Amino acid sequence: MSRAPAHDPRSGARSVARKLALQALYRLQINDGPWQDVLGEFQSAEDMPKADREYFESIVRAVAAERAELDAQLAAWLDRKPAELDPVEHAVLLVGTWELRSRPDVPWRVVINEAVTLTRRFGATDGHKFVNAVLDRAARELRPHEH
Repeated sequence: MSRAPAHDPRSGARSVARKLALQALYRLQINDGPWQDVLGEFQSAEDMPKADREYFESIVRAVAAERAELDAQLAAWLDRKPAELDPVEHAVLLVGTWELRSRPDVPWRVVINEAVTLTRRFGATDGHKFVNAVLDRAARELRPHEH
C-alpha cells in the first residue's frame, strides 16, 4: 500500500516565493519601474535561497504583464476601485487572483489561505478579513467546479 506524502515539499518554498512576490509587487506599486529590475533586486533577498525561484519569477512577471486585466477582474469583487486599496492588500489580491486564474494546480483553499496569512503578517489589522472575502468571491467565479 503506497501512501501519498502528507506534505508537499514545494509548499514551503512556494510560500516564501509568494511572500517575496508580495514584496516585489508592493515595491512596484510604490516606485514603479520595469518588473525585470525588481526581479534583479530580489535575487539577493535574504529569503531567496528558501524560495521556489521559478514560482516567484512567474508571479511577478505575470502580474506585471496582466495588471490591468487583473485589476479589471478584481473590480467586480470589490467595494472600491483597485487603485484605492492598501498597497499590501492590493498586491496580495493580485497574486491571489492570478493564482486562481492561472494555476489550477494550486487548490483554491491554498490560494486563499496563503493570501490571508500574508495579509495578517504584512497588512492592516483586519485586512485579512477583506482579502478572504474578496478571494472567496473570486474563487466562486473562477473555480466554480472546485468551490
